[in-house]
Amino acid sequence: MWGPVEPQGRKKERGKRDEGQEREEALRFAEEILASDRKDLRSVLYRDILLNALKAKRDELDILDLKVISRAMAEFRYAARVFKPYRGVRKVSIFGSAREKKGHPYYELAVRLGRLLVGKGFMVITGAAEGIMRAGIEGAGPENSFGVNILLPFEKGPAKVIQDDPKVINFRYFFTRKVFFVMEADAVALFPGGFGTHDEGFEVLTLLQTGKAPPMPVVLMELPGERYWETWDRFVRDQLLARGFVSPEDLRLYRIVHSAEEAADWIASYYATYHSSRLVGNRLVIRLERELSDAQVSLLNERFRDLVTSGKISKTSALDAERDEPHLRSKPRLVFAYRLGRAGRLNEMILAINEFGRPRPS
Repeated sequence: MWGPVEPQGRKKERGKRDEGQEREEALRFAEEILASDRKDLRSVLYRDILLNALKAKRDELDILDLKVISRAMAEFRYAARVFKPYRGVRKVSIFGSAREKKGHPYYELAVRLGRLLVGKGFMVITGAAEGIMRAGIEGAGPENSFGVNILLPFEKGPAKVIQDDPKVINFRYFFTRKVFFVMEADAVALFPGGFGTHDEGFEVLTLLQTGKAPPMPVVLMELPGERYWETWDRFVRDQLLARGFVSPEDLRLYRIVHSAEEAADWIASYYATYHSSRLVGNRLVIRLERELSDAQVSLLNERFRDLVTSGKISKTSALDAERDEPHLRSKPRLVFAYRLGRAGRLNEMILAINEFGRPRPS
């Protein structure tokens, strides 16, 4: 990394190169980026990032503004570099109290969930601290875990089980940390916890509800006989839903489960037929693990016509705009003109697609 700001990761990246060499290399890259007339998205984004940095000087922003911009960008860049080699592996973000002790039933539940998720091909992302976070790492193993640690004056740092792992990232800001908790996740598991757990849980649900995050399963982990999430769900229904602050379909964005097996099976089943989705202009492309029959697509058109602004849900091959994802090109697809703001209903459609792909009992 160039300049005086060190990344917020476990190790510094500057190595032994002197500042003069770094500056010379930075100037060469800057000249190359600004002189390029390429119109591909990567080149455009490089120019935007560089020009925004220069505009910060033009605007004579205050020192505090510059510190936030500089540190946030450093954290984003470094974290993205750590996650990049693992983007082909699905991951589950695990949230919960840092105060649960080893041996507590919820601690042991998190250990088992981490172990089962790895068995189904997932990695886990936790806050890298003690309690539920340590338990998730313990179950999955450090080799299958990411630790997105927040630097706090009263915390000791990452738990020993993962503190020396290169997949630990230390964040100064909660907002940059939360972006990676969601951006890199394919599912979320929420254990009982305090303000932080609820903050992260509502953040995830808000992003899913508004379509700012791609559809994914959210499981609320509750031991049999407990009423932690049952009480929370009752509040959501009696206050938020009853007052019209959320829609009935929004309640299907999460699921209360009572065992690690139920949670792991539900998360895996979400991607049994559904693979991923992408918005291309006003069209939503849904990538599938297997092609649906014509009769099944007709049923989707009947049940989810409220999601379509014009035309109908149709089968398609990869669109031209998807050429930057060649590894997904062969997957069968559905495409339709999508009515924005209906993320809860879209989630219901994904659940229906997975039901179509579920084998029928003999």
